Amino acid sequence: MTKLFYFAAAIAVLSSCSSGTNNLLNYPVTEKGNVVDTIFGTPVPDPYRWLEDDRSDETAAWVKEQNAVTFGYLEKIPYREQIKERLTKMWNYEKFNMPFKEGEYTYFAKNDGLQNQSVYYRQKDGGNPELFLDPNTFSADGTTSLGEMGFSRDGSKVAYSISEGGSDWRKVIIMDAITKETIGDTLIDIKFSGISWQANEGFYYSSYDKPKGSQLSAMTDQHKLYYHKLGTSQSEDKVIFGADKKRRYVGGYVTEDDRYLVVTASISTTGNELYIKDLTKKSGEFQVVVANFDNDNYVLDNEGSKLFIFTNLNAPNWRIVTVDAEKSGTENWIDFIPETVNVLQPSTGSGYIFANYLIDAISSVKQYDIAGKLVRDITLPGIGTATGLSGKKKDKEIYYSFANHTTPTTIYRLDPPTGETQVYKKPQVLFNGDDYVSEQVFYNSKDGTRVPMIITYKKNTSMNSKNPTLLYGYGGFSISETPVFSVSVALWLEMGGVYAVPNIRGGGEYGEKWHLAGTKMNKQNVFDDFISAAEYLINNKYTSPEYLAIRGGSNGGLLVGAIMTQRPELFRVALPAVGVLDMLRYHKFTAGAGWAYDYGTSDDSPKMFSYLLKYSPVQNVKEGIEYPATLVTTADHDDRVVPAHSFKFAAHLQDKHAGTNPVLIRIETSAGHGAGTPVSKSIDQYTDIYSFTLWNMGIKKLAK
Repeated sequence: MTKLFYFAAAIAVLSSCSSGTNNLLNYPVTEKGNVVDTIFGTPVPDPYRWLEDDRSDETAAWVKEQNAVTFGYLEKIPYREQIKERLTKMWNYEKFNMPFKEGEYTYFAKNDGLQNQSVYYRQKDGGNPELFLDPNTFSADGTTSLGEMGFSRDGSKVAYSISEGGSDWRKVIIMDAITKETIGDTLIDIKFSGISWQANEGFYYSSYDKPKGSQLSAMTDQHKLYYHKLGTSQSEDKVIFGADKKRRYVGGYVTEDDRYLVVTASISTTGNELYIKDLTKKSGEFQVVVANFDNDNYVLDNEGSKLFIFTNLNAPNWRIVTVDAEKSGTENWIDFIPETVNVLQPSTGSGYIFANYLIDAISSVKQYDIAGKLVRDITLPGIGTATGLSGKKKDKEIYYSFANHTTPTTIYRLDPPTGETQVYKKPQVLFNGDDYVSEQVFYNSKDGTRVPMIITYKKNTSMNSKNPTLLYGYGGFSISETPVFSVSVALWLEMGGVYAVPNIRGGGEYGEKWHLAGTKMNKQNVFDDFISAAEYLINNKYTSPEYLAIRGGSNGGLLVGAIMTQRPELFRVALPAVGVLDMLRYHKFTAGAGWAYDYGTSDDSPKMFSYLLKYSPVQNVKEGIEYPATLVTTADHDDRVVPAHSFKFAAHLQDKHAGTNPVLIRIETSAGHGAGTPVSKSIDQYTDIYSFTLWNMGIKKLAK
């Protein structure tokens, strides 16, 4: 297919091709307050503090006015509907999730194409699928989504959580899985929780006490593990763990043989205590396995009293150790799968352990038996990302998915004893990956660190510095950016765009050392890595500053906010999404204090405060600077990174920046941080992002 857009012989500057430039936009007046915080003797003005009150009429009116300006601008872009029409067509294909076995049934989720939420089906012994649970019936507009789902050990009961309007606060509904009838009470006010059954009698879940202030923004800092027994009221649920002292994240799960309750407890997003309780003993006492927060530790599996623990203790790239549950202290740990030069991400199924290694952010999988013997290397379909390879010990077959930026997510069925693999579900997408190339390059950051980046574009693209390029990044919390397929990215590629994803520090692609190199007083490394990625693209003529857009969400929104305030001349368009943008106050909302391991807080020390102040996007918008055309995106129900971050950042930009580039904020209603977003809203959002981006790169027309 030909490119969806074309360039005029000479690209006109934006001011001559758009009626939506800054000098014509009438931004809402954002009232300035006189709030000034004094932190370690330094006064820090915060004139838009009032926007933190998500319950006030004034904030609601501001949101309405900002959206009116934003959508008024977007509606004038002549090819907006054309992009939406093409994206809708590309999105409209059957999508399947990996199947799983519960009781006598095999369950799977499917989306017919444009359904707002995927639907769960089940079938017995290869029979015809039957509808099991349709989240599209939860709300008329598709904004109530399915969260976690947990089945009882025999598969006869199921508990599932729902999120209303994208909130992290959930309700849990219990259902007889055989009759599909709701049973018992609906549990409420549950947040950051799994659902793990003990036999068929009840399940464990986690939550905080409901905050007294705004449920969307008030601090939540003491997570607790509860047990709910079927047939009883939630008010009778007992606190199993977490009542003694504050921990921000507590999780509990039961081993497959119902022998052990495993509890992980954390004060931040990195490092956890580890406890076990032998459920066959009447004493009911927890046994300490790890008593500190210095490393990450999880019970992966057990064989009787033999525990398999996945840990990065003394192993930044992770390892698996074994230990007897009766003497489970770290001094007794024995290497089962030792640490290697590559990061380990294991899973279990059919009585095997699958070691999924990241080699420069690319998957490589080895299969081990329970004695630690290497069975085989799993042959993957290509270079990309494999996920799944998990199931119950009795499962005769397991499934995994494979994808990269040009290969739509395909599900494979694996026979573990033989290693034979067959395609289970292959999607039919209006996108031919053979027409594109995805290359991995390496570049040097400011301090000489070698950083990988995957760049994807249409074959025969001319490297003439004029290709619209989307540079995407995250760089935090040990999260690895591996190549996956996205319909929205496919559309960008089809339109002739270049898509680049660098594996910057702060992520987990090279283990905990790589992560730590982008935390606290090392956070500038993350920004330098991203800036160097942009400079690589420019120096090698993939693009130029006039055609370069940057995008990231959450911690990636912080990345974009910091970069655009440090190097505004390097980019044409900035797209910070649901970003952590006020680094002096992020820890004062919801569970934000749990991010301090990565960021540090302004309360820690004068040195940490000064470091945060130096890069915090909200505090670093300067008078008279010409910033890139900016579309800030957030949502009114985001109770993870509260929208006040985005509100304040947009207000500062609109007030201070010079030049004609538009600075807009798009505030989604009845949506949250991202999970469970209805398909219709996702299509609308990407339509607006791409329309805004191309229009501000000077693209006047799209091909029909």
